[in-house]
Amino acid sequence: IGKLLPSKQRQRTEYDAILAANRFRSFAPEREGNTVKWFVDGHDYLWAISEAIESAKSELYILDWWLSPELYLRRPPELFPEWRLDALLKRKAEQGVKIYVIVYNEVPGTSPLDSAHSKSVLEALSPNIRVMLVIIDRQLVAVWWSILTEYLADDWLVDWGDGPMLWSLGHPQPVFNSYLSDAHPTLFERTLFPGQDYNNSRVMDFQKVNHFVFNQLSTLLTGKSHARDAVQHFVERWAFVRNQKYPNYPPLSLSNTSAAAENQPSTVTLPPGGTMKPSCKVQVCRSVCDWSHGVPTEQSIQNAYIGLIQEAKHFIYIENQFFISNTVAGGLVVNLIAKALVERILKAATAGEKFKVIVMIPEVPGFPGKIEDTRTIKLIMAAQWRTVNRAGFSIAEMITKAGYDPYDSSIFLWDVQTDCPRRKDYISYYHLRSYDRINGPRSFLENILKKTGYSYGHAQAALARIWLGAGNPEWDKNNGTLNTVEPEISPTRSWSIPKTIAEAKKILETYESASTPSDREVNDSVGQHALQDSTKLQDERWLGNNDEERNCIISELTYIHSKLMIVDDLKVVIGSANLNDRSMKGDGDSEIVVVVEDTDMIPSKMNGQSYQAARFAATFRRALFKEHLGLIPPQNCTPTNAHDVTTFMTPVPNAQIDTTNSPEDHLVEDPLSDEFLALWNGTAKNNTDIFWNIFRTVPNNAVKSWTDYNQDIPSVSEGHVVANLSAEEIKKQLSGVKGHIVQGYMDFLIEEPGLVGGWEWTWLNIFLPLYI
Repeated sequence: IGKLLPSKQRQRTEYDAILAANRFRSFAPEREGNTVKWFVDGHDYLWAISEAIESAKSELYILDWWLSPELYLRRPPELFPEWRLDALLKRKAEQGVKIYVIVYNEVPGTSPLDSAHSKSVLEALSPNIRVMLVIIDRQLVAVWWSILTEYLADDWLVDWGDGPMLWSLGHPQPVFNSYLSDAHPTLFERTLFPGQDYNNSRVMDFQKVNHFVFNQLSTLLTGKSHARDAVQHFVERWAFVRNQKYPNYPPLSLSNTSAAAENQPSTVTLPPGGTMKPSCKVQVCRSVCDWSHGVPTEQSIQNAYIGLIQEAKHFIYIENQFFISNTVAGGLVVNLIAKALVERILKAATAGEKFKVIVMIPEVPGFPGKIEDTRTIKLIMAAQWRTVNRAGFSIAEMITKAGYDPYDSSIFLWDVQTDCPRRKDYISYYHLRSYDRINGPRSFLENILKKTGYSYGHAQAALARIWLGAGNPEWDKNNGTLNTVEPEISPTRSWSIPKTIAEAKKILETYESASTPSDREVNDSVGQHALQDSTKLQDERWLGNNDEERNCIISELTYIHSKLMIVDDLKVVIGSANLNDRSMKGDGDSEIVVVVEDTDMIPSKMNGQSYQAARFAATFRRALFKEHLGLIPPQNCTPTNAHDVTTFMTPVPNAQIDTTNSPEDHLVEDPLSDEFLALWNGTAKNNTDIFWNIFRTVPNNAVKSWTDYNQDIPSVSEGHVVANLSAEEIKKQLSGVKGHIVQGYMDFLIEEPGLVGGWEWTWLNIFLPLYI
């Protein structure tokens, strides 16, 4: 009813005029003169964020979905206690920096975000820190949508992307190696994920968190788009929430804040590497509406995706947490990004042009439970299958109806009308997966218990006291107990947490004294061998017997939480928006992205021809592809190299070292070349086969029905070895894994049509929009 008020109608008319004046119908125009830097995974990004926050002089804005005050921005944490987020923000607040935070207030019982904890902890640090929890009271339906916008802005710099500091669905893959093991029985200072900092939410290691290894992509930028549009978005949101619930909180002035941000010089200390040019054109786009932001509905993110797909000439790379869209208007799924993909592919097919779309999504949605038992997982997977290859109007089916095969690149059809070959390889799908070995042989741990009187669980409880500090009523409310699991498979047990830090340190010192210097040379993680490591997996030492080593070799999906599209190595869309209706339709989850087009061009290749690519887009894509294919050195995060700062770990305007002429870059330079596609697809197939042989990983394209599923699902704990192989044989096979890429499991359960049909996929299912 409120929308019919004259004031609302005037607002809608005025806002529509603003949208009509800008590309993609965004609230913000495209602006030149920005400096933008990309980051792959969490280690480098979080270090850069720590420097950026440390450089703040007057104001700091954080807009977030999940904000963990106890997040360590530098690791291993034991070496950097002053760089935990709460400690850093407290330090800045005491220096006079005003810190304004907006965090999504979760619906009780639906997610373990604990925003009340974030608010109480942060505001207790200093009166200069103000935290708003976004609670929407006006429309009951609105509480089921999320404030997923994720970014930080300080005096001169803004962060964009799915970076963990700002929304933290969990804590990210710390380095390129995809650490799955964080057991350190010989030296606990190597711990990377203290307490509940790491979790596999697919099996719910911990019950009140949702953290596990993520593939993360982020950017930092400074320039006019930051100073005006990013700040405007935050100030608007602050005013909107303040008017609803926090009238006593201070108002923010857009004009003063924007002027300060635009004129503030960088104070970051730059290591050698050169200074980046302000060469990027940037446009901020968002999904917002009346309930989330106090403005008429804006869906400029969806418009940007569709517009850039339509403009694509050669190649599109999409990496996203979800892939849910529609190829026809008027359906249950309303965003039409898939329709744009189909139309662009058919345009290339009709013209006989080589065109390629690569889509990278998680193997399984990031929700706990077995696939067959969990409705949320089945609904989201079904929505993606309906987008990809099932239910009548999927991308594959629409391309096939037009006479083209979307997948097979090994065969050509001859078009008698055009007298040209039809290339049949247009779109393909992939996932990421990793392996590791847990350093926790039972016999070794039992030997330490005999020598010291302490079990590994006792040591973990002592370590927990050190992380928790000298007594915190909130953290100690469970009577000072810790639930833990021995590194090798065992039941969950409870341990008493020491009362004091001194007592805890004594326990750890006693426990560690049972290990020899030689014991400490055994690696706590072996996942680095999937990259360009100088040593061999078969040569890794072990502190137990062969059966124990076999039981400690594991595999997990590497969860893709990225929200990225790269077009033609020229244009990039990155931000908080998932590729689904919730993020794209405007009146669901609120989101924000940037569209980046670098004018700094570099020589490259496209389809075998010389090509001018944009530096930001091309180097970003190459860095991702090199990691996925294992064409980079490991990034071992240990106490010995923790202070080694590279150019990839610092914020703008410090440039990364130029790797565009490296042999590895040349391997991924041309995303359309037959040589690259053979490397990409060959590596994915090889990795897929190895993981299937050893772990019987599900989903898999070999599992086409529930009958297959019940026959092939492992009888051991998820992610553990199924094959009847020795530890040496397993390590020999795993040494063939390169990077983390595996084939997309788009044919998984394809013989079960009921998964993508029935009443749940009709208008009768009023709750379906919550999932898609």
